[in-house]
Amino acid sequence: MSSVQLKDISRGGNYSEEIIEWDQHTYLTIINTKLTPEQRERIIKPQHIFPKQDAVLAVHFHPEHVPLPLIRERLNIMYPHKTAELVIPTQHNTLMHFQGYAGVEIDCYSSGFNRKVQLLLHFKETRVAHAHILKNMIAHTFTYRSRQLHELIATIVDPSLDDRFQEAVLETGAHKELIRFIKTMTKKFQILLEQNESITPPEVIKNKLLRDYFDALRVNFDDGMINRAQILIKKAKQIMKDNFPMEYFYRVEEVIEEVRALNGCIVIPHPEQFWPILLADYDVDGYEVWNPQSQEYTEFLITVLNRHNKSRKGREKPILIFMGDDTHMGEKLKDPAGQDPAKASREIGYQPAWDDMNIQKSLIMSNADCRSVIDEYKSRLA
Repeated sequence: MSSVQLKDISRGGNYSEEIIEWDQHTYLTIINTKLTPEQRERIIKPQHIFPKQDAVLAVHFHPEHVPLPLIRERLNIMYPHKTAELVIPTQHNTLMHFQGYAGVEIDCYSSGFNRKVQLLLHFKETRVAHAHILKNMIAHTFTYRSRQLHELIATIVDPSLDDRFQEAVLETGAHKELIRFIKTMTKKFQILLEQNESITPPEVIKNKLLRDYFDALRVNFDDGMINRAQILIKKAKQIMKDNFPMEYFYRVEEVIEEVRALNGCIVIPHPEQFWPILLADYDVDGYEVWNPQSQEYTEFLITVLNRHNKSRKGREKPILIFMGDDTHMGEKLKDPAGQDPAKASREIGYQPAWDDMNIQKSLIMSNADCRSVIDEYKSRLA
C-alpha cells in the first residue's frame, strides 16, 4: 500500500507527529476516569438478572474505574434472592477494601518455572490496616505496568530495540505503510504521554492505554488499518513481555510468606495458563479451576485437587475449588459498539460452571459447591 493509498483511507486525520488540538482532546478523553451519567446508568442497570442464584462468590474481579458503591448496587439487582455472599475485589497490584475484606491480584515470579504468575490475595480488612511491608510490595509491583507501557513504546519507536519490533513484523506479515503508520502514531502518543505526565492518573499508565489510543484513531482512519495495527501492537507487546526481567517481581514464596504473616488467604487464578504451578505445592488455600478464559481442563483440575486433598487428609487444610468470573468492569463503561463482546459478557459472581451437569459430577466427588466454599473461605479469613 503506497502513502497515497494510505491518505485515501484517512478521514482527515493528522498523519504526522505534529500535535494538534484533536490529539490533545483525544488523549484527555482516554485517560479520563470519571464516569459520565450514561456510564453510571450502564453499571446500575445490568442487562442480566439471575433470580435463581442464591450464593454469590466473587473473589477475582477488577473494578477498574467503577466506584465500589455502584458495584454494590449492581450486585443487589443482579442477585435479588442471594442468601450467601463473599465479594472481594482484586484489582491488579492495588489493594482495595470492600465490605470488611481487602483483596488484590499481584504479579510475582515463580523461579521454579522461570515465569511471571499471578496470585489472588484476600484479607479481613483489619489485618492489613498496618501491613506496611505488604503495601510496599504491592506498590513496587504496581509500577511494572507503567514501566511496561514505556517499554512497549520503545519496542516500536526506539531503533536500539528494532530487532524486537521486526520480529513482530515478521510474525504478523505487516506491510511497509502499516509499519510507518504505527511508528508515527506511537511516537505521537509518546509525546502526548510525556507532555501530560503530571495530569495522567497512575492507574491508567499501562499497555492498554496505547491500544485505546489507536482505537480512538478510528474516527480518522480506516477500521481495517486500525485492526491490522492492533494485531501488530499486540504481538510487539507479547515480545516485550517475554523480554521483561523477571527479577523485577517478588518471588511467589516471598509474597506467600508475607500474606501468611497477616493471616491472609491465597488463591491461584488461571491454572490452565501456567498449570506447572500445580506441581510446586505452594502454601495456598485454593485454585481457580474455571473462568471465562480458562475452561478446557476444569474437570481435570477438579480431579487433580480432589486426589491431592485425599493424599494429605488429616494433615492439612484441603485445597479449595474456586471459579473466577475475572470481570473487568472497565469494559462495561465503553459504548456497546466498542466493547469486546467476550469480556463485556462477564459478570461479577456469575460462574455457570458450578451448575454445569458434567462438571457437577466432579464437584460432588470433591464434596464442593459454591456455598460450602464461601463458608469455609470466610472462616479462614476470620
